[in-house]
Amino acid sequence: MARYLDLHPDNPQPRVLQQVVAALHDDALIAYPTDSGYALGCRIGNRDGRDRILAIRGLDERHHFTLVCSDFSQLGQLVHVDNSAFRALRAATPGPYTFILPGTPEVPRRLLHEKKKTVGVRIPDHVVVQALLAELGEPLLSSSLILPGETEPRTLGWEIKEELDHVVDLVIEAGETPAEPTTVVDWSSGAPEVLRRGAGDPDRFE
Repeated sequence: MARYLDLHPDNPQPRVLQQVVAALHDDALIAYPTDSGYALGCRIGNRDGRDRILAIRGLDERHHFTLVCSDFSQLGQLVHVDNSAFRALRAATPGPYTFILPGTPEVPRRLLHEKKKTVGVRIPDHVVVQALLAELGEPLLSSSLILPGETEPRTLGWEIKEELDHVVDLVIEAGETPAEPTTVVDWSSGAPEVLRRGAGDPDRFE
């Protein structure tokens, strides 16, 4: 049965954040709110977390996972950002964008796309997520909480708790979230390609 923790959307309580981080260090899989709906998340070092996310979402091994970062400095340690992408990524972050880029040796091979050796990265513009990342001190392995047969991420914590009570370990409640997923931009070939039009303005990359 999943734990259900309330966090203040503007001033997340440090004591509750510490409980979430302790659960993550115990290899918990969490459902948490972002600036583009709910997401599933776990520590990068959680070997089972990746497989649990794939199972919940009904995805195969070709799925691009996302590493959710606190800032551009952290993002730059995980992916190779060439000069053509640097300014555009800096201008679009934090915000509701996911960028697919070649991974650095810092990213475990099991999290990279099997053939392309790429991974998704993003810096959310969300108070609770930023507070959680600061307390955790490392990026989160993540994926939008879009269930099989659906096209939009879940937005209500209590609904997720009811439906996924036995497949996630913890659900964070922090008020309403948008129902639109991130805009996904693949920049792995040196030029931007919009793979999914979402909450972020895709026109700046087209």
